[in-house]
Amino acid sequence: MGTNGSTMLEPLRQGLPPLDPAAVSNAASCALPARYEAVREARKFTGRTLDQWELGYRFDDVCLVVSELVTNALRHALPAGAARLPDQTPPVRLHLMRWTERLVCAVRDPSHDSPVARDSDDFSAESGRGLFLVDSFSDGWGWHPLAGTLSGKVVWALFRLQPGQGAAGGSAD
Repeated sequence: MGTNGSTMLEPLRQGLPPLDPAAVSNAASCALPARYEAVREARKFTGRTLDQWELGYRFDDVCLVVSELVTNALRHALPAGAARLPDQTPPVRLHLMRWTERLVCAVRDPSHDSPVARDSDDFSAESGRGLFLVDSFSDGWGWHPLAGTLSGKVVWALFRLQPGQGAAGGSAD
């Protein structure tokens, strides 16, 4: 978890909301294995990171959204059989980035398919509700294909932070 947030953000930059990557005050990321335990790992990582950044008061909303984004990446973005290939680079990566009054969580996966909220008359259906939850609990979300040599896409969600909350170090942006 170094301070070189802007270099880590380079491949994510083009489709993120208009926030200056150079003004990121904190950035952290973790690779997630192609297994459903990855959702639990993503939640733990998010909880630890928010605690470090003194943003624990946003834990519930952020963790719910992270869970949905990671679940979607695992369910829809991995080629069949990907989970059975050992020793390959983990295909899903979670990025958390913080500005003074914004937090972005972004999940990178190898699929080029756009995320779609499924229209369903069956409101008891488990599948397809994830993006509605993301939309409800975040302050905005979107996605974009990765540029350059990286293949796949990034799905991101934005959270507004209360000014002064968790602003240890108080870097201005």
